[in-house]
Order: sequence, then C-alpha cells, then structure tokens
Amino acid sequence: MGDTATVPALQEFYEKRMPLGQALHRRVLNDFRQYMLVGGMPQAVLAYVRNKDFAGADQVKREILDLYRSDIGKFALAHAGRVARLFDEIPGQLSKKEKVYRLAALGEQARMRTYEDAFLWLADAMVVNACFNATDPHAGLALSQESARQKCYMADTGLLVTHAFRDSPYLENDLYRAILFDKLGINEGMLMENIVAQMLRAKGYKLFFYSRRGEDYSTDTMEIDFLLRKGRNVCPVEVKSSAYRKHSSLDKFRQKFAKAIGECFLLYPKDVMVRDGVVHLPLYMAMFL
Repeated sequence: MGDTATVPALQEFYEKRMPLGQALHRRVLNDFRQYMLVGGMPQAVLAYVRNKDFAGADQVKREILDLYRSDIGKFALAHAGRVARLFDEIPGQLSKKEKVYRLAALGEQARMRTYEDAFLWLADAMVVNACFNATDPHAGLALSQESARQKCYMADTGLLVTHAFRDSPYLENDLYRAILFDKLGINEGMLMENIVAQMLRAKGYKLFFYSRRGEDYSTDTMEIDFLLRKGRNVCPVEVKSSAYRKHSSLDKFRQKFAKAIGECFLLYPKDVMVRDGVVHLPLYMAMFL
C-alpha cells in the first residue's frame, strides 16, 4: 500500500514496550485485518491494491486453491487422496478449541502411520505450517517433539479465509466486514492463531506448542499456543481474542517451568501493555518476536 514508515515505528514501540495510543493502534490493526483477509499471494495482493477490492482478491484466492488441488493430484502420487483429505479438513480442525489435528475426522480407521507422508508432503510443498507438541521445555524443543500431535496451519492466512468459507459465494457484508470490524466471533481465533504461526514461521522459527492434560484439570491441564527458543530460554506465547479475561495456562506454565523460561508474551487485538510479568502485544507485533 506504499506505507514504508509504520513498521520501523512499530519496532520502536515494541522495543520500548510502549503503547501506541488508541488512534494509531486502531489504524494499524485495521490495516493488519486487511492483510489477514487478503493474505500475501502476489496476485491476490495486486487485485486488492488496485481498488481495495476484496471480491477480486477472493476470486484470485479461489483460483489458487484450485491450483493447489490440481497440484496435489499431479505430484502427490500415491498419497494424493490422503493429502487432499488432510487439506480439505484444515479449516474444520483449526476451528476447534485445541486445534490439534484429529485424524478421527477423516474416518475411524485413520492412523498417523498412514497419513504421516501426507502431512510431510503438505509441509514440504509449503502449503501448511506444521506445529508440533513439545513435551519438555527444559530440553531442546525438537528433542521432545511429539510428532503424532500436531497443528496444521495454512501457510497463508488469506487463503485460509477463502478455504474456510469456500462453500459460500463472496459476501463482503457477511464475512469480510465481520473480520475487519471484529464481529466474527469464535472462528476469528482460528485466523488469529494462524497468522501468528505464519509470522513466526517467516521469522525462521520451527513451530512448537505445549499441551498437557492432567487428571486434576485445575492444576495440571494447560495449553500454550507457541514455544519460542531464545538463547537458553523458552518463551511461551499465547494468542487471545479481545474478550479474554485471564491467562491461566500461561500462569501455570510459568510456575511449572520457571527456571527454563524467558519473557512471556500474550498476543491480542489491543495495545501494548506489561502486566503481572506478561508482555501483552498487539497481534501485528508478532513479526518482532
């Protein structure tokens, strides 16, 4: 859009942990929501930049998704059927609270050993960003990687928007405006988490999360959306909607792994704030982590 001044200014706010103020924050968040809707595919961006035309960008994205399906049929070979089923199920899996890909959605007999190559194909083709459960933050995250439990994010959030609502024609008032003005509700969490995964992957991070289901739900169970290795420490990252009231999983994680963790981050649609030992950042600042 020709704006070369905002990102350097945002980095300064980030480094100083300083709020932008409501007027500037609202403008940047609105621009960021436009990016969530359009995505980064060059043809989709071009279609939007010309006239701020969401409908034109959406049509381009539908054509790209058709090409993805065509490529799966051409190049996934023996895995084509399984890859296509995994791909089509991504929005449904991400709309769930935990977002871990559950193969049972593909059939009672679906097993990881059968679908492992299909997951790898999608990741190698850069269609998705895989995020694995790391069971021990004390060690190198890859050393405790639980490959059977993974989240499967779309590599481009704009494509996810169109993929998720592909069965309906483009409806600017019902869908795009809902996302643009924070009126979508439960499915917006899917888009927020996906775009954070996209930005972290673009920074070069391999994606990990932490999930624990304890017998005593109140003390043992916790879900951390992302774990980032920074030097010797692990930094937990939670992604929240604007309506969140608490970050109990983050608090339990900090208590359990106090000696292993560095800064704790919470990404949400509000302004910069540091409170109770947690750095609250607007979603668009994920690019600086």
